[in-house]
Amino acid sequence: MGVHGVIGEDEGLRRRGCSCGKDDFLPEESFKSWGNYVQALKETPNRFMNRVLTRSLDSTELHEIKARSQHEMKKNLSWWDLIWFGIGAVIGAGIFVLTGLQAQQVSGPAVVLSFVVSGVSAMLSVFCYTEFAVEIPVAGGSFAYLRVELGDFIAYIAAGNILLEYIIGGAAVARSWTSYFATLCNHDSDNFIILVHSMPDDYSKLDPIAVVVVCVICVLAVLSTKGSSRFNYIASIIHVIVILFIIIAGFTKADTKNYSNFAPFGVRGIFKSSAVLFFAYVGFDAVSTMAEETKNPARDIPIGLVGSMAITTAAYCLLSVVLCLMQPYPKVDKEAPFSVAFEAVGMSWAKYVVAAGALKGMTTVLLVGAVGQARYLTHIARTHMLPPWLAQVHPKTGTPINATIVMLIATAIIAFFTDLKILADLLSISTLFIFLLVALALIVRRYYVSGETSTTDRNKLITCLILILGSSTATATYWGVSENNDWVAYVITMPIWFLATAGIAVFIPQARKPKVWGVPLVPWLPSLSIAINIFLLGSIDGASFKRFGIWTCVLLLYYFFFGLHASYDTAKGSGENRIGDGWKRVEEGQSVSTITASGVSLDEAK
Repeated sequence: MGVHGVIGEDEGLRRRGCSCGKDDFLPEESFKSWGNYVQALKETPNRFMNRVLTRSLDSTELHEIKARSQHEMKKNLSWWDLIWFGIGAVIGAGIFVLTGLQAQQVSGPAVVLSFVVSGVSAMLSVFCYTEFAVEIPVAGGSFAYLRVELGDFIAYIAAGNILLEYIIGGAAVARSWTSYFATLCNHDSDNFIILVHSMPDDYSKLDPIAVVVVCVICVLAVLSTKGSSRFNYIASIIHVIVILFIIIAGFTKADTKNYSNFAPFGVRGIFKSSAVLFFAYVGFDAVSTMAEETKNPARDIPIGLVGSMAITTAAYCLLSVVLCLMQPYPKVDKEAPFSVAFEAVGMSWAKYVVAAGALKGMTTVLLVGAVGQARYLTHIARTHMLPPWLAQVHPKTGTPINATIVMLIATAIIAFFTDLKILADLLSISTLFIFLLVALALIVRRYYVSGETSTTDRNKLITCLILILGSSTATATYWGVSENNDWVAYVITMPIWFLATAGIAVFIPQARKPKVWGVPLVPWLPSLSIAINIFLLGSIDGASFKRFGIWTCVLLLYYFFFGLHASYDTAKGSGENRIGDGWKRVEEGQSVSTITASGVSLDEAK
């Protein structure tokens, strides 16, 4: 139905190649004429209910959706590549820039505990990602996982925030790149910034170098995934050597007196820093998007994800300890903390080594982010929630060129205008939101299988999940609005979380066992991930939530006017979810009218 030449006729796709006609962006039946579009808008409520109820299938994501890119991505990555991709994706601006600001103004030397809290949260999320990535090894990453377990609409909202996460993350790192480049050139970072007084303060410092860096990264990401892997591998090795130098040289200049006031801002400061420093761990999810290009996903992905995160967390903790031992926390520099710290202890030459290492690290973060974000966008476009033109994979390079270029253009524009602090806070919200959804999806995957789980068990699961989310939100809200040390509310909310998680473990049988590799301690581990992610959200400032809300409204406007109708037509035309019968078919995307039209009454469907 109206999706010919997009999902069913590969020849039409090949003829168009990389053209930019209307059918490359809106080929669906709903957009063939104004009459069709008006009719589609009238059907919006029914179509919306259809997509809310739609849950994709593993096999759909693995075969049919993937096939819409015309060409296969090349499977040439091993666990060794993924570990270095993970290190390259994560160790960058978060440690080399944000550590200084947080240590000086928010948490003091206890910033190391902030990294531990963020690291634990990130590691819990890593475990949740690995099970999905092993069983659904596609480029869509968390978008594909959420489509399978929580449905099309939730996946779309998450997808928009995934894209925002990558664009903002890349922009933040690109701006930090300029700061360390200035240090390497023995200049102040403001010397490379264009100041426009007529613009708001947070958007008045224009950064042309960030734009140039993003453009160079775009070329590397487009040419070859394996080539990007080799570049990342070499750059990451140099980066690790520099990190070891910072740790060893820094400990030789350590002064334990600087730790005499370890937590000057108290426990609240530690958790506030954790929420922002979660930015430092962003990027590991890009590794899961490379599952489609991995030789042996069942072995390579768990090793790659868990291995890289363990190395990264250890490095962050050691680096933050060294920084606060070298200098009293009030004197830590906000812009280039490690370079200034070495200068303060009489090792001025070392600041150039640090700056070079930081540039290497941030370059690999940008590269891996570019590779990951393009693959997210590709898989989202395969479902037609975004224009299918973005899903095309080039036959020679085996890379999604259109998606890569579009994402990096957006990154360059944001990097050109926006201040780093705004980027870091907003990025943390998007990331924590996505990670808690993935943890929620893992619990649903284990305990609910459509057509097999009884109604009683399903209702028990829904009740327990509502209690987990509610108690976690109440804990985070109280933490965010209270300024005293009253623990009464926590004595109520935390036991509710514990009992709800225990209720799933004790009273609801697991409906699906992992096929190859499974997350341990389910439901406790994903439930704890949900609680920590929501708690960290409670430590982020209100202005960032307003920006997050505005972005979500923009996503909804696009969805109801375009994405909903395009994905509805595509799913209906392809028979994407025609498996099973009865209410299972309703849940998997077929309307009641479709079932009754096929000659099956609702009583028979039950």
